[in-house]
Amino acid sequence: MTPSVACSPDTPIEVLWHIAQHAPELRRWLIANPRSDAALLEFISQAGGPGVKRALAVLLESMEEE
Repeated sequence: MTPSVACSPDTPIEVLWHIAQHAPELRRWLIANPRSDAALLEFISQAGGPGVKRALAVLLESMEEE
């Protein structure tokens, strides 16, 4: 598993969930993936991991700008 797999919109949702559950160092990259749904983002926000808090802040800031 790599950051590019975690943030690729071509990665199946099942693989994204596997990353979220087993690779905390890659969770921040899942936040950048447009395929990540609300349930996955909620799991990531609760599970945490390196860079997750900042990645979520960037996502929320970008949504406010629209």
